[in-house]
Amino acid sequence: MLELANLEVVYHGVVRVLTGVSLTVGPGEIVALLGPNGAGKTTTLRAITGLLDLHEGRITKGEVRFGGEAIGGLSPPTIVGRGISQVMEGRRILGELTVEENLRAGAHRADRAQIKRDLEKWFTRFPVLGERRHRAAGYLSGGEQQMLAIARALMSHPKLLLLDEPSLGLAPKIVADVGALVRTINADGTGVLLVEQNAAMALSLCHRGYVMEGGQIVLDGTAEALRADDDVREFYLGLGGGADARSYRDVKHYRRRKRWLS
Repeated sequence: MLELANLEVVYHGVVRVLTGVSLTVGPGEIVALLGPNGAGKTTTLRAITGLLDLHEGRITKGEVRFGGEAIGGLSPPTIVGRGISQVMEGRRILGELTVEENLRAGAHRADRAQIKRDLEKWFTRFPVLGERRHRAAGYLSGGEQQMLAIARALMSHPKLLLLDEPSLGLAPKIVADVGALVRTINADGTGVLLVEQNAAMALSLCHRGYVMEGGQIVLDGTAEALRADDDVREFYLGLGGGADARSYRDVKHYRRRKRWLS
């Protein structure tokens, strides 16, 4: 469904942020993209959704394809129309608008009858949003805002949903609720590309995953394989040695050195 092939992205004409990034998301898959701050995860999402221009970035090499067609040069509204929606880091809800107005903003391409059906669907699935449908969204709790942001993205009926750090700043109970929602969305037939620093949460949800560092993919595999990988366990899941490592590559160096010394 989604394919990034040897993608290179440069900001301000000189700063190369992505170098040779290749990944895929198949129909009905949940795919995780893991990595520390500055790894290039959000830039990868911007390249998919057409938002690089807003940040003075551009694709200088490679290709983004969705449904077999190149979308790298399309505008963000056109890409949404093709079937890709994104929930950005920090939720980005419209705080001065009501809950219902936020949802309507996500359905700007639909007719009135469809919007009405979708509003009732999401207010039924999230009763707390229904109870607050006429309240300014800025007064919602962090977890409620995250639910609203996800529901707003789904108002356009995407084939693929991009989630950027959906667990950020949320209590563990709410993180679990968000995870359950991602599973439900996927069970309904929507593919998901999940960008997360919370590797434990992401690997509990995804079918496959990629580890990104320094603008490159350094590891990929099934969720089971990544959870079992010693280096991923040490650096991303906090299970074991390598306490002084500052990056995934440092962990690999640490382990090689430890084996050599032994």
